[in-house]
Amino acid sequence: MPFRTFELSDARFAYEGLRWVTVKSDALRGRADITLFIPSGLAGLQEVPVVILLHGVFGSHWAWALKGGAHRTAARMMEGREIPPVVLAMPSDGLWGDGSGYVRHAAQDFEQWIVDEVPEAVREAVPQVSEQSPLCLGGLSMGGFGALRLGARHPHRFCAVSGLSSVTEVEPLQKYIVEDCSGWSWLPEDRSVLAAMRRSKGRLPAIRFDCGTEDPWLGANRELHQALESEGIRHVYQEFPGGHTWDYWERHLPDTLRFFARSLRAAGSPPCS
Repeated sequence: MPFRTFELSDARFAYEGLRWVTVKSDALRGRADITLFIPSGLAGLQEVPVVILLHGVFGSHWAWALKGGAHRTAARMMEGREIPPVVLAMPSDGLWGDGSGYVRHAAQDFEQWIVDEVPEAVREAVPQVSEQSPLCLGGLSMGGFGALRLGARHPHRFCAVSGLSSVTEVEPLQKYIVEDCSGWSWLPEDRSVLAAMRRSKGRLPAIRFDCGTEDPWLGANRELHQALESEGIRHVYQEFPGGHTWDYWERHLPDTLRFFARSLRAAGSPPCS
């Protein structure tokens, strides 16, 4: 077992398909939590795709499920055959200060936690998930920054990435964090979504992002969209009415999940069944 300790909640007490995992993370040098949504009907399936959803500042592993109902949205879409069977993995960001940014710090590697350890924990918890299971990565706000940047940094790991109301640069994000952020990585690709995508240009996963027309990050998202168009980097960008709120993220998570389903089909995954 890759983790020194691995605790999985008892299936008898699962709530609407939700299970909880706590592991001892080498990358974080401590314990870390993941909320899982394991849909019914996985028996007999293999290499089930995993959708990792990253939360924003001030949040934790339970936010996507218990503030945004992500598991209910996914279940409804699976039942309607809009998306194939998937497992949702909703990890904490590592719980550093107000938010870790999902980047490497001097003493902890929040990037490795998401990219390497979270998929390994899902494989340990769900027999139908294997090393061949496709991975998709999404997130909101700080989590959108994490999803878009980590997908660009590790294009071989992710089939598709999607950001909702994404922060696009580290500096504006750090204004929301009271802790000293001087230990965060200073590499350009760790501080800018665009820099990370430029570095991996030509081998990026499928990319989409969206933003509300009343969202304070709208300008930054438009600038990223325009820069990617100028660079010739293929992506999908959409705007919808709404602000930086859970109402917006709950309403538009289906757009992300449909995009992931299309990307999985394009990559050769089985169709919805």
